[in-house]
Amino acid sequence: MKKIVVVGGGAGGMELITKLGKTLGKKGKAEITLVDIANHHIWKPLLHELATGSLDEGTNAVDYQVHGANKGYLYQRGALTGIDRENRQIILAPLYSADGRLILDERRLDYDYLVIGIGAISNDFGIPGVKEHAFTLDLTEQAMILRERIQDQFMQHASGQRQGKMKVAIVGAGATGVEMAAELHHMTQTLRTYGYKLEQDLLDLTIVEASDSVMPALPKSDLRQSVHDKLLELGVKVSTSTMVTEVTKQGLTTKDGQLIEADLIVWAAGVKAPEVLATLGLEVNRANQLMAADTGRTLSDERIFTFGDCASIPQEDGSFLPPRGQTARQVALMIGTNLTRLLKDPNAKLDRYVYKDLGSFVNLAHFNTVGNMFSFFHGGLQVVGCPARFVYASLYRRHIISLHGPLKGSMILMIHGLNRLLRPQLKLW
Repeated sequence: MKKIVVVGGGAGGMELITKLGKTLGKKGKAEITLVDIANHHIWKPLLHELATGSLDEGTNAVDYQVHGANKGYLYQRGALTGIDRENRQIILAPLYSADGRLILDERRLDYDYLVIGIGAISNDFGIPGVKEHAFTLDLTEQAMILRERIQDQFMQHASGQRQGKMKVAIVGAGATGVEMAAELHHMTQTLRTYGYKLEQDLLDLTIVEASDSVMPALPKSDLRQSVHDKLLELGVKVSTSTMVTEVTKQGLTTKDGQLIEADLIVWAAGVKAPEVLATLGLEVNRANQLMAADTGRTLSDERIFTFGDCASIPQEDGSFLPPRGQTARQVALMIGTNLTRLLKDPNAKLDRYVYKDLGSFVNLAHFNTVGNMFSFFHGGLQVVGCPARFVYASLYRRHIISLHGPLKGSMILMIHGLNRLLRPQLKLW
């Protein structure tokens, strides 16, 4: 039986592995295996909500082992460290527990076709102090650590043991940075209703952005201005066209010598492909992305495919696919179709991906949601407020239904809705 290994259980990887498990694994046409460093999946665009407690990881996480048993694929926990292309094997690093105990030795997994979709990590651009003094939101574990740190500071202010403002700096005014800022304000308001004695103007929050506007990915300037105005209305200080040159315990040092003081720093300034990709013997670009054709097949090996933020896939006009969730999902599903064809005929003609920007949305907690749909068509359709919030939420609903099917997915979403009504707005512990 042919073996397909998918490395990376992010949004695109999960929809791909679900598709392969359903169409191939359950029918005994191929052995499908998912590899990921975590044991569960949480939709990455929601990690900022997890970091503030708005999202409950217990009810929103998808367990890989259980999901695989239901959907027809196997699961192996581990980190990719190498590829033995001659023997068609991937190498997984030893697995250790949180307290340093060895759980599993280094392992090798056989494959006939390999798909790599391990996403991206935060890019510190070589700026001193980022790794030591800033928090990132690449993984669930990082969001949980950040949540504990945020809650600790709120508790210190509420008890009077910490005086003055709670100074927070967010570097990067893309979706993650902007949504994180709004969630922090929502968290502050909600904690007051829980009996926390917090001043109305406690939060001193600054967003620092190197480009000349917030949400530079939004195609329309009026949408960017709408987000900018809402941030100002919330009391967020917005500093655009500002370069950070160093991060210290005291805060951010900018290119013009300014010190932006901060007790807590969140780094959301950009992403890059994980460095391990440059060690696999496959062709990569300067950002460590795997070079691939528009079929998803890598240029180095016809049996290895890639998608998402870790892939560099060209388009007809010479550009490359942007690091967007929509492209990761669409390319992943296309790869699933191509792999199914290749199992039937190794010389089959493969589908090619043509990018169309379906839109961008940013959700400012309960304060506002703005976005642009069908950006490829005459500049797209601007959506603001409740309609935008509905579309934004629909993206997650579609993802859940894709993973669990229409019936079970709808039931899970109904339970999520009930949980939002019945449980506290914030999970504190």
